[in-house]
Amino acid sequence: MPDSLEIRTRGALSGVVRPPGSKSLTNRALACAALASGHSNLSGVLDSVDTRVMVDSLKRLGIAVSCDWASARLSLQGCSGRIPSSQAELFVANSGTSARFLAGMVSLGHGTYRIDGNERMRERPIRDLLEGLTQLGVQAESVSGSGCPPIEVRGQGIPGGKAKVRGDVSSQFLSGLLLAAPYANQPVELEVEGTLVSPPYVWMTLAVMEAFGLKSAVERSPAGWPRKIAVPQGGYQGRDYAIEPDASAASYFFAAAAISGGSITVAGLSRASLQGDIEFVSLLEQMGCRAEWGVDSVTVHGAPLVGIDVDMNAISDTVMTLAPVALFAKGPTTITNVGHIRHKETDRIHALAVELRKLGAEVEERTDGLRITPADYHGAAIDTYDDHRMAMGLALAGLRIPHVVINDPGCTSKTYPHFFRDLESLAG
Repeated sequence: MPDSLEIRTRGALSGVVRPPGSKSLTNRALACAALASGHSNLSGVLDSVDTRVMVDSLKRLGIAVSCDWASARLSLQGCSGRIPSSQAELFVANSGTSARFLAGMVSLGHGTYRIDGNERMRERPIRDLLEGLTQLGVQAESVSGSGCPPIEVRGQGIPGGKAKVRGDVSSQFLSGLLLAAPYANQPVELEVEGTLVSPPYVWMTLAVMEAFGLKSAVERSPAGWPRKIAVPQGGYQGRDYAIEPDASAASYFFAAAAISGGSITVAGLSRASLQGDIEFVSLLEQMGCRAEWGVDSVTVHGAPLVGIDVDMNAISDTVMTLAPVALFAKGPTTITNVGHIRHKETDRIHALAVELRKLGAEVEERTDGLRITPADYHGAAIDTYDDHRMAMGLALAGLRIPHVVINDPGCTSKTYPHFFRDLESLAG
């Protein structure tokens, strides 16, 4: 990709697109298949930086992984919960799922394991996960004492028992513990302290675990999210597992239909998706769009837009998608209860406020969200902060605003290397 890319303004977009496989499902399925007994074949996998660092780490742990990235297929010979390597240095770049899932997995090994990443990963919290592992009897620490990577785990297996895990920073801490828990020396019970952010991702973890043969007992909070989870001893069984397209990636095309006033169909998704981000479509409906739900597709038809007030805690990865839509709505849009996205690839609340103002919007940055008021917009060079979602989301503004330039468009390789090609393929 070039250092910068000017987005071409166009009329109403139309067409059919199938985004690549879900990153969240790919990395969860990789963890389960790696720990399983027997052979697994994964189809529809995402080829991206995040999934490649996960595969590289599994290989460094001694897991046999055969890759056919061109056909989106991976084959793994599981280790039956026994990590083959007694020591490993694992580099995960800026992949939060990889760091957090691997931390739980290497605790099952017998040896010393170090997990590190790039500069931003060294600023992303993991302390709550390490404290959860410690409660289960594992020696795990942040090497610098900052509560962030690099981390070192001295594994002798996971003794098991009960642990309390904070849920207000990232749901990935809970998922990292869940994925490894079936192989503990005694049953594991995990309790969420406080409020759980992004609960659909925990439900996704539990669903993938069940697909690989392990069902947990879940006690729900009054609000309906998992409050206490009892994971039985056992293990995963290798299987063939098909990964559906990424709903977070699909949100950009749904938003493109809303912004351009066109009609775009995303193939491979439906109301039955395991991914909570499919609910982004309902936000567009609230703003005035019309949606058609098929058995294996979703179509969004653009319409005049109105601003909304919305709690996006459950689908916070799509905040960067809704923000550019808000530029073209009648009235302000208020996004709340997403304070935890300040700890993602960048401080996404602050970054959005800065970049939307460049385009002419009036933006009130709040502790837990944003209030975006449309104004006279104009082109600008948009900085992306090495954050794939900032690049993909704010590129959408350029569909209607001339001279929007995206700096470092190549950062989309983290989860969607061909995003700009697929966006360009839509007629307008």
